Amino acid sequence: MTEHSSKMERTRIIADDEPIPHVEGRYVLLGATFRQLQELIKAQGFPAFRARQLYHWMYHRCARDFSEMHNISKEFRRWLEENATLGHIAILDERLSKDGSRKFVFQLYDGRLVESVLIKEEGWNTLCVSSQVGCAVGCTFCLTGFGGYQRQMTRAEIVSQVLMVKRLLGEEELLRNLVFMGMGEPLLNLDEVIPALRVLTDPEGVAIAARRVTVSTSGIIPGIRRLGEADLGVSLAVSLNATKNSVRDVIMPINKVYPIEDLLEACRQFPLRPRRRITFEYVLLRDINDSVEDARQLARLLKGIPCKVNLIPFNPDSRLPFDRPSPQRVEAFQQVLLDKHYTASIRYSKGLDIGGACGQLAAHWRDGRR
Repeated sequence: MTEHSSKMERTRIIADDEPIPHVEGRYVLLGATFRQLQELIKAQGFPAFRARQLYHWMYHRCARDFSEMHNISKEFRRWLEENATLGHIAILDERLSKDGSRKFVFQLYDGRLVESVLIKEEGWNTLCVSSQVGCAVGCTFCLTGFGGYQRQMTRAEIVSQVLMVKRLLGEEELLRNLVFMGMGEPLLNLDEVIPALRVLTDPEGVAIAARRVTVSTSGIIPGIRRLGEADLGVSLAVSLNATKNSVRDVIMPINKVYPIEDLLEACRQFPLRPRRRITFEYVLLRDINDSVEDARQLARLLKGIPCKVNLIPFNPDSRLPFDRPSPQRVEAFQQVLLDKHYTASIRYSKGLDIGGACGQLAAHWRDGRR
């Protein structure tokens, strides 16, 4: 095993009773579970009900700072202001697409930038969440990795993306779905993603139903196993994008570490709740992975896995050496899967005009500068 793969293999279970992160002399509260807040507040000698108040203000009311928490005591607020921070990030820029989707540029505490996309559906909204600054996986059809990997996002930064957008939407618009398909590889940051998922799906926390949360991966097998062991009830999406190792090695170099056969076996072992399925994402690249024979091979590979397939025609960009297949070729690929009784949907990405489509995030933002 290479040094690179052994680092990826290292796993750690995140316990609900681990201490709240303490950075530069302050507790960073976003991402903390109710139990963690209880333990902290108890240790400081405050009444236990203060934890419930704080938890409500953080996750239900989406408070940006302690001054908004008007029903907590002055003494408790003073302690919080002196010893803690919520850890919110700032919306630096917002762009509206003609299709109704919105791209947000968030500035993190150290000035680095990440992007998230809000996709407007009929009656609800889906937020595409980032989990790393940049990406180290290096898929050759994705612009996010162009700037390289910079650092992991913290649980507070991950949760703050959701709360800031939820606050912006207000009570009139529903934020129903979360997809961890933004910048970065979520399964390479599970030390922070798992705690974030706990509070995002807690009915007493941010209260987004676990079945409405999808975590996407390029195929990090130890991460797939660990996510399953965490038993969070969230959905898994796997970015497959090829049916042969020789092709996937080129367009997704991570395949050299975790080849297709091993990846699909990990998917077969992933614990699914009743009536749930794994989503396989397949970006169609003209004359590379979009033939009818590719579709037939995909049907053979996925046999026996409860799944559905999202076919994503490539979003063209002059900086990338790929083209989008014709609509006829995309539909022919889909028809093969339908004939084999798979659920296969064609997903034309939204937000193309604002650089918010699949594979386009962070194309125009680098190192805290526009």
